[in-house]
Amino acid sequence: MKKLVIAAALVVAASAASAGNLAEPVVEAPVIVEAATSSSSGILVPLLLLVVVAAAVASN
Repeated sequence: MKKLVIAAALVVAASAASAGNLAEPVVEAPVIVEAATSSSSGILVPLLLLVVVAAAVASN
């Protein structure tokens, strides 16, 4: 019985000791997504609308 307890203790100790890993952990870099906006996008639509209205007025 004593040998069985010692063997069980050695098995538990060996499994706990080999549970770790010596390799460096692989950490992936975070993905950064930037929004594609331009500063002239807010003025472009009104300018195009103004050109279309001016062309419509000029054609009459």
